[in-house]
Amino acid sequence: MVLSRWIDKRIKYVFVLPALIFVLVMMVFPILYTLRLSFSQWSMGSLTPPRWIGLRNFTSLLVQDRRFWPAVGRTFAFTIIAVVIETVLGVAIALILNRDMRGKNVIKTLFLLPMVATPVAVGMVWLLMYEPSIGVINYFLKLLGLPQGLWLASPAQALGSLILVDVWQWTPMITLIVLAGLAALPSEPYEAALVDGASTLQSIRLITLPLLQPTILAAMTLRAIDAFKTYDIIYTMTQGGPGYATETLNIYSFVLGFQYFQMGKASALLIIFFALTLGLAVMINWLKKPLEL
Repeated sequence: MVLSRWIDKRIKYVFVLPALIFVLVMMVFPILYTLRLSFSQWSMGSLTPPRWIGLRNFTSLLVQDRRFWPAVGRTFAFTIIAVVIETVLGVAIALILNRDMRGKNVIKTLFLLPMVATPVAVGMVWLLMYEPSIGVINYFLKLLGLPQGLWLASPAQALGSLILVDVWQWTPMITLIVLAGLAALPSEPYEAALVDGASTLQSIRLITLPLLQPTILAAMTLRAIDAFKTYDIIYTMTQGGPGYATETLNIYSFVLGFQYFQMGKASALLIIFFALTLGLAVMINWLKKPLEL
C-alpha cells in the first residue's frame, strides 16, 4: 500500500523524463560544449586536440578584431529597423483586417503566405528580384522612370534590401498576433465611446492601442529575438557581402568556424552572441513591465 502511494506520487516524473533528457542532450550539452571550446584554441583542420588558452579568444574579439564591433552594429541595426517597421505595418494591417469586409478570410490567408515560406526559398526569389540587369524590381522602376539600384551589389543598399525582405516575410507574424489580441478585446469601452461621440480614429488611439499594448509588446519581443538571430536569408542572399556590408554576428561566427576553421574563436563569438540575445530579451521584458501597469 505504501509502495503504491509512493509510485502514484512519482509516476508523473516518469512521463516528463524523456522530454527532460531530450532538452539536456539537444540544448544544454551543445551550450556547455561551446562554452568549453570558447576557452580553447583549436583549428578544425588540425589533428591536435583543443588547447586551453583562457580568455584569449574573448579579448581577441573584443579588443583586436576589426570585424567584430561592426558586425555587432549591423546586427542591432538590422533588428531594430526591421522590428519597428514590422510592428507599425503589422498593427496597421491588423486594424484594417479586423473590420467587416468582403473576402476578409481570403485576404488573411493570402497575407499570411510569406510567413509560411521557407527563408531559403524566400531569399532565392528575392535574389532574382533584386538582380540589377534582369530583376523585376529594376524593371518596374525603369518603366516608372525612377532611378534603379544595385541593391545587393551596393554596400550602401545591401543591408536595407535585406531588411525589406525580412519585413515582407515577418510582418504577417505581427499581424497574426495583433489580430488575436483584437479578438479578445472587450466591447464595453467601444460602446461607451460610441455613446460619447468618439470617432473611429479616437477609439483606436484612446482605446484600442492602449488595450493592445501588452499584445504588441509580446509580439515585438518574439520578433526582436528572432530577427536578432537571422542567418538563413542573409547567407542565402549576400553571405555577408558585398565586402562586409551585411556581415552580422551570425554570419561572422560561421565564417570564423567553417571558413577560417578557428573553432575556439567562433565558439567565443557564439557565447557573446548568446549573452547579447539573452540580454536583449531581459531588457525588452524589463522595459515592458512599466508600460503594462
